[in-house]
Amino acid sequence: MADQPVYDITIIGGGPSGLFAAFYAGLRAAKTKIIDSLPQLGGQLAALYPDKYIYDIPGFPRVLARELVERQVEQAMQFSPTVCLNEKVTELHAGSGHAVELRTEPGHTHLSRTVIIAAGVGAFVPRTLDIPDIKAMEGKGVYYFVQDLQSFQGKRVLVVGGGDTALDWAHSLLDYAAEVTLIHRRGTFRAHEQTVSEILKSSCTVLPYYELKSLHGENCVESATVFDNRTDDEIHFELDAVVMGLGFLANLGPIRDWGLEIAKNSIRVDHTYQTNLPGVYAVGDITTYDGKLKLIATATAEAAVAVNFAKHYVDPTVKVSPGHSSDRDKKKN
Repeated sequence: MADQPVYDITIIGGGPSGLFAAFYAGLRAAKTKIIDSLPQLGGQLAALYPDKYIYDIPGFPRVLARELVERQVEQAMQFSPTVCLNEKVTELHAGSGHAVELRTEPGHTHLSRTVIIAAGVGAFVPRTLDIPDIKAMEGKGVYYFVQDLQSFQGKRVLVVGGGDTALDWAHSLLDYAAEVTLIHRRGTFRAHEQTVSEILKSSCTVLPYYELKSLHGENCVESATVFDNRTDDEIHFELDAVVMGLGFLANLGPIRDWGLEIAKNSIRVDHTYQTNLPGVYAVGDITTYDGKLKLIATATAEAAVAVNFAKHYVDPTVKVSPGHSSDRDKKKN
């Protein structure tokens, strides 16, 4: 371990906030490493929602998740950070000497002067419903995320859920599926107001107060029965696919054992996004603080703040404020 390189900033997680942190660390000339448990960069956007449109990214009226990931990877890689994929960080030891020690599931050890945890919601398990045969139908017409919209071409699709994910998928599927029906157990939706307005004006059949009762089919989904939870009235209709847009259950996993202050299944941070451990910062969905909003737009801002304070932590002689990025070319001359 004596000959092992020590990085200035190591980022745990290669999703949107982690990638922007890597980019900003490059701007600050920090020796940077990204560690991610997934086989590719992009986090949940790449793994779960590649064909989902995102509408609240500055400069993009709308952008596919896969395209956003491609742009962010291109942005981050211009500074050539070290990238370690398929590595799950299982241990973090702060305060040992002048570096934070990270250990990963393959048995590797990484050393870094600072760490930025950008692990999203941690490990994620899709929410499901306790109805007969749903497990048996997984992958045979029951889906928990949409990876390829083209695969739903000409199909009759039922989307279950009332949040942004469910409504965004329902809206996106309208361009491919023959029919789209959206059911939600409540009369109001939890999605953005504009998204709700668009789906109500679209050709999507929307059934508030309806829940999924049962699925039917031999080797795949062929039909479903839904019911009105106010009257118990049932509707039976034929379909080809069910998309469960009920969100995911977050699980911090080994992060809970790292000595961090945990609140509401999230890591508590201060105004610099530093945790209670010196030199360890956290950004994005995994954090909590007063006024926290879980948005990509705010997560990237958190990443920029954390990187600047991490840079100052590594070298107290440098300013926290980086100046304007537009001045980079002037400094080169």
